Amino acid sequence: MRLFDKPAHVLHDMLVNKEITAVELLNDVFLRIDEVEDQVKAYLTQTRKTALEQARLVDAKIAKGETIGFLEGIPGAIKDNICTMGVKTTCASKMLEHFVPPYNATVVEKLQTQNPVILGKTNMDEFAMGGSTENSAYFPTHNPWNLDCVPGGSSGGSAAAVAAGTAIWSIGSDTGGSIRQPASFCGIVGIKPTYGRVSRYGLVAFASSLDQIGPLTRDVTDCAHLLNILCGYDAKDSTSINAEVPDFTKSLVKDIKGLKIGLPKEYFVKGMDADVERAIRTAIKKLESLGAEVVEVSMPHTDYAISTYYLLAPAEASSNLARYDGVSYGERVDGIDIVDMMNKTRSAKFGEEVKRRIMIGSYALSAGYYDAYYVKALKVRTLVKQDFDEAFEKVDLIVAPTAPTPAYKIGEMNSDPLKMYLQDICTIPLNLAGLPGISIPCGFTNTKMPVGLQLIGKPLDEATIIRAAYTYEQSNEFHNSIAPLGEDKK
Repeated sequence: MRLFDKPAHVLHDMLVNKEITAVELLNDVFLRIDEVEDQVKAYLTQTRKTALEQARLVDAKIAKGETIGFLEGIPGAIKDNICTMGVKTTCASKMLEHFVPPYNATVVEKLQTQNPVILGKTNMDEFAMGGSTENSAYFPTHNPWNLDCVPGGSSGGSAAAVAAGTAIWSIGSDTGGSIRQPASFCGIVGIKPTYGRVSRYGLVAFASSLDQIGPLTRDVTDCAHLLNILCGYDAKDSTSINAEVPDFTKSLVKDIKGLKIGLPKEYFVKGMDADVERAIRTAIKKLESLGAEVVEVSMPHTDYAISTYYLLAPAEASSNLARYDGVSYGERVDGIDIVDMMNKTRSAKFGEEVKRRIMIGSYALSAGYYDAYYVKALKVRTLVKQDFDEAFEKVDLIVAPTAPTPAYKIGEMNSDPLKMYLQDICTIPLNLAGLPGISIPCGFTNTKMPVGLQLIGKPLDEATIIRAAYTYEQSNEFHNSIAPLGEDKK
C-alpha cells in the first residue's frame, strides 16, 4: 500500500484505527526518499535515527490505547532556516555550514508537543533570498513534476518534499512569497499567515518586518490542522500578536454563498503565461458557480510593490546579516587582521545573491540615500497597505494568481535577476501589508505543470480564506494529483 502520497489527516485516521503503524508509515516514506531524493534533492540534512525513535514511541502510545494528536507519527520536514536544537541549521549557506543551534525555534517546540516524526531539514535559497532554490550554496532542488524545472523558492525544498512524497507535511517561511510560490510551482497547498500570527523566534532573520512561518501540505485540511499547532502568542517574539487563535478546522466547510471576492485587475500582469491566466479565470468562474460574488477591485500601487520590496527587504537583510562577521559564530576565513578576516569571511562564505542584496540594502541605508530610497519605500509600503484596506471595505477576500508563470527551467533566469524578481509581483504585496494568503492548486498548463490560485484575506482572518480554499478544493480533483516522479518504477 502506498502511504507517502496520502494527506496527513487520512494517515492520522489510519493510525487511530490501527490500519497502519507509525513505523510502517515511516518506512514507506523512507523507501520513497531512497527512490527519488537523489533526483529531487529536497533535503540538506536527514534525521533518520531520531525519526525512527519517534515513530516507535507513537506506536507504543497507540498500543497502550492512548489518544494521539493530529501530527503524532506523521513524517514531516522543516526548512533549514528554522532552528532545531542539536540538528544543523545552515540556511543553505556556507556561512553556517556547521552551525548547530543550542535551542529550538518556538514553532519547533510547538510541533514537538505533537510528537511528529521529523525527517530532517529542507533545502532553500541561501538565507531565503531567492525564488527558485537555485541559490542554495549546496545544490539546486528539482521540481517533482518536471526535474528540469525549479520547485520555486525560497522554501523550494519544503514544497518539493511534499510534492514528491518524501514528506507528508513541511514547514517553510515566506518573506515575499516563499511559501505560496513554491506551493504553486509544485501543485500543493501553502499558507502564509498574518504577520505576527506565528512566532518568528528561532527563525534565522532575512527581513524581520516581512518574514512569516507557515505550513506546506497536500490539501487545505492539513493546512488548517497545522495552523492550529503553529499559531499563537509568543513573548519571545516582540512582533507576535496577542490575539485569540480560532480552531481553523471549523472553517473546513463547503459554503461560500454570498462571499464577496475581489478581483484586482493589476494582478493580471503583462507577460503572464496564457495557460496560467486560463486556469485562474476558470477557477474564478468556479468560485462564482459555488455561490461567491466576484467584483473587480483596484490595487493601483501594485506596480510599485516589487521596487518597494527590493529596497526594504535588502535593507533589513544588510542589517540582519551584519552579525555574520567570522567573530562570534559561523564560519571564519583567517586574515592578517580583524578587518581583513571579516572581509575574507563574508566574501568567501556568502553566495552571489546574498552579497547582491546586502550591497543593495547597504546602499539604500547609506548617508545621502536613506531618505531618497529607504524612507520613500516605507511610504509606498503604506500606500500598498491602504490599497488592501480600501478593497477590504468592499469585499471579504481577494483572489489572484499566485505566480504569473508556471515553474521555469533550472538556469533559465540566472542571467537576469530582475526578471526573476518580477515573478513575485502577485505575492510580495501581501508581505508588505502583513496579510494572510493561501495558494491552492487550480489546474495545469499544457505541459502538465501545476498552477496555483491565491486567496488573500483580511488581517487575522485566515479562517475565511481557509473556508473559501476548502470549498474550491472540494469542487475539483486538482489536490489529488500526484507528481509522476518515479511512476515508471511502480
